[in-house]
Amino acid sequence: MHDEDPDRDRDNALILGVAGGDRDAFAEFYDRWSGRLFALIVRILVDRAQSEEVLQEVFLEIWRSAASFSPSRGSARAWVVTMARRRAIDRVRSSQAARDREEQWRDYMPDVDLTVQAVEDSLAGEDVRRALDAVGEPQRSTLVMAYFTGLTHAEIARRTGVPLGTVKTRIRNGIARLRKEMGAES
Repeated sequence: MHDEDPDRDRDNALILGVAGGDRDAFAEFYDRWSGRLFALIVRILVDRAQSEEVLQEVFLEIWRSAASFSPSRGSARAWVVTMARRRAIDRVRSSQAARDREEQWRDYMPDVDLTVQAVEDSLAGEDVRRALDAVGEPQRSTLVMAYFTGLTHAEIARRTGVPLGTVKTRIRNGIARLRKEMGAES
């Protein structure tokens, strides 16, 4: 079975480069896989903030354990997808255990009103939507593709037909405008 798959071969070569400490190989692998892995993790966790944390953990694990990867045992794709899926499921289990503990705590503290937290979360989400609308196009749609769809900068460039540098500028300017709209100028 000698199927030639340039993507598979490139991914395998990049992981082997990462195993040798090649930061450029790691950066290229991150660009190739971060969007896809993030989408997978979000599907499992639903919570974007936790998904971002898990994605960071996965790439840290890739950096630290790349030397254990062997193309003879499988593809880099299978290796990282399995790693991301496992970490996301572990996070789900951990979150469920925390919810179970919280539920037990509520039995002892019946006066705790979680409605306040739900209202605050809803208001914060509405503030973000309003600020994102105020950012305007084309930054708004570029930010949505990058942070809510999980596309890489290169994927956004291909999808929109604009140069990669333009995508990066739109994201940088959009984030700056979003900070201003949210009153978090630094």
